[in-house]
Amino acid sequence: MSEHQHGDDCGCGEDHEHEEHVFIVTDDEGQEREMVMVYTFESENNVYAVLLDRNDPEADGVIFRIEEENDESFLVGIEDDAEWDRVTAIYEEIARSESEEK
Repeated sequence: MSEHQHGDDCGCGEDHEHEEHVFIVTDDEGQEREMVMVYTFESENNVYAVLLDRNDPEADGVIFRIEEENDESFLVGIEDDAEWDRVTAIYEEIARSESEEK
């Protein structure tokens, strides 16, 4: 039996645009949290993901850089202050423009 591969027009009736991408992230205190990827964007040849706490969606989001190795993607924390300042400014502008559209 083959596994059903979902796609935008697979015809299975599921809404693929709203599938959650959930990650288990360990915070600075060692506590695991379920995080949902809500947005991705690019800057300077890197891709970044914005994740929200699945159990506390009102909390501030967290931004990670997405890196790929051997056809697998990994979330990587941003350690460089200049990179962090750049991507948070980009995301704040995106969030501001989206909230103005609503």
